[in-house]
Amino acid sequence: MKLKPQRHKANYKTLALILADIVIVNLSYPIMVLLYWNFRYSPDLMLKLLIRVPFVTLFYIGSYAVAKLYRSVWKYAGIYDLFRYAISTAAGTILVWLSDYIGMKICRHAGLELLYFNVLPWSVYLDCTLIIICACLAVRLAPRSFRAASAESSRSKRSNTRILVLGAGTAGSSLVHEFQQTGYRFGNPVVLVDDDPEKIGRSINGTPIEGGCDRLAQIAEKYNVDEIIFCIKNTDEKKKRDLLEAAVATGCKVKIVPDINSLPDGGKPNYKEIRNVDILDLLSRPEIKLDPETCKYLTDETVLVTGGGGSIGSELCRQIAKYAPKKIIIFDIYENNAYTLKQSLDRLYFGSPEIVIRIGSVRDKARLREIFEEFHPSSVFHAAAHKHVPLMEDSPFEAIKNNTLGTYNTAECANEYGVRHFVLLSTDKAVNPTNVMGATKRTCELIIQHFAKISKGTTFAAVRFGNVLGSNGSVIPLFKEQLENGGPLTVTHPDITRYFMTIPEAAQLVVQAGGLAKGGEIFVLNMGEPVKILSLAEKLIRLSGFEPYVDIDIQFTGLRPGEKLYEELVLQSEKNDIHKTQNDKIYVTSPGDIDDEKLLSHIEKIRSMKPGDSREFLMELVPTYTPDPNSR
Repeated sequence: MKLKPQRHKANYKTLALILADIVIVNLSYPIMVLLYWNFRYSPDLMLKLLIRVPFVTLFYIGSYAVAKLYRSVWKYAGIYDLFRYAISTAAGTILVWLSDYIGMKICRHAGLELLYFNVLPWSVYLDCTLIIICACLAVRLAPRSFRAASAESSRSKRSNTRILVLGAGTAGSSLVHEFQQTGYRFGNPVVLVDDDPEKIGRSINGTPIEGGCDRLAQIAEKYNVDEIIFCIKNTDEKKKRDLLEAAVATGCKVKIVPDINSLPDGGKPNYKEIRNVDILDLLSRPEIKLDPETCKYLTDETVLVTGGGGSIGSELCRQIAKYAPKKIIIFDIYENNAYTLKQSLDRLYFGSPEIVIRIGSVRDKARLREIFEEFHPSSVFHAAAHKHVPLMEDSPFEAIKNNTLGTYNTAECANEYGVRHFVLLSTDKAVNPTNVMGATKRTCELIIQHFAKISKGTTFAAVRFGNVLGSNGSVIPLFKEQLENGGPLTVTHPDITRYFMTIPEAAQLVVQAGGLAKGGEIFVLNMGEPVKILSLAEKLIRLSGFEPYVDIDIQFTGLRPGEKLYEELVLQSEKNDIHKTQNDKIYVTSPGDIDDEKLLSHIEKIRSMKPGDSREFLMELVPTYTPDPNSR
């Protein structure tokens, strides 16, 4: 079998190193002997040195081979490799001394003193050891030094991007080293910034370290920085967010090493994996820690996710799959997203869990019965719903049929078929709603609490959360599309605020709620402080390298029908009875009192009511609903 070209090249390099070592170790002794005897040359001396060549070669090259130094990649050599080389050279020298000593004894005993001289002075052996170490390492490290020198001399030819590395720890120093190793093709690290007083004023590979992080803007201006790379390990989310915002405020392009907190000690970030800072980084909060024991109710079970092909439903399927269910049924009316999700999950989990798609609508109770009869799921996550506020203002009856009636149909089937866990995905817009979508989601919460009261075997619960970043219809994709078109960005009102969470956060909360539920609760995530949409738009513009109102304008369009300036997470009646769960990021409200007879009579009306009566219907069922007078 023929060797590949790369293997040939590696073999040639190894052979070249061996030949270089043979020459160096065998030249070092004659040189030091001549120096020691003041260059008094004699043919007998040269003969005796030639006789030692096989032994010197064997002992040194053998020591290097045993230490596997010929397998080392000297391009990336570190202290450990240099230490091994020194120890192996010392071992070779000791073996040469033993050879000289034994040879001397044998030759004297045999009367062959002419062929072998006495043991050399210790200073000769020591000097030879040092010469061999220096010369052999010089051969190995010369290409590396040459590349570094070439990169340094051609720095200006590679990239004009001047980079500030935020963080002078292990990850930051490794990043600077990688820039240099790649010949500055990706930019020139001109300064590192850190808060550690022991590092400030020092340098890494010639790159100065300045401090502290609160002087980021001044340092960036001083060094004429074009790009800032966040490279700090083991920092809390608030400090990370503050530093990123300070970096964005400098007007420089800002990047981040992905998963920097997951890098092991001594881990080296790869420049190719560095990404641009996203708006999610500026809204990040401490990660929700899920208790694996709480989520074990999913293991080896069949799980049904309605609306499973949607942005939230699909992430829910991904989170559920982590707990090794036997089967996940994706139930959705739109087949394309469901199909794409199945392909993605099958690639990740190789058919375990089994991913099944069934197409249908939660409005169709007969179709739902078919699904429950076929699979008998043990857990149901109900994500299917119409969620777009302005569109539902124009089509209120469709929202009632899909959200309210669809939830009732699904919950009734779950109760009938003995499902153990049923979790509804609700929204903060259900609290004191001013729009149809929020009012219908409040009716869904009432339905869940009704079934929690009457069910003997199913635990019903709801999860209420705010806006989900990146979901279909959320503001971020809209802003990004407007940016791509050159602006302006449109904000409905300068004072409008919203609670935000990421899709994975929402899905994790829902999964955990299923295991925490006792029956009838509404779980609420501690979502921190609400965010101004205007501030979000300004940050997104700066992240794109522009200045708000200068490069990209922001226009106010006025509140849309059904839209509130701010959202709430709990009802007034719930505020006195809300408490933390075992997860301090998740709160729970106790089941409230509902008029079951009124609820059931209104559900029955849906099947025969006129579309024009939609808002009156919701006002009767949800007393806290105040329709927007601007809605049709």
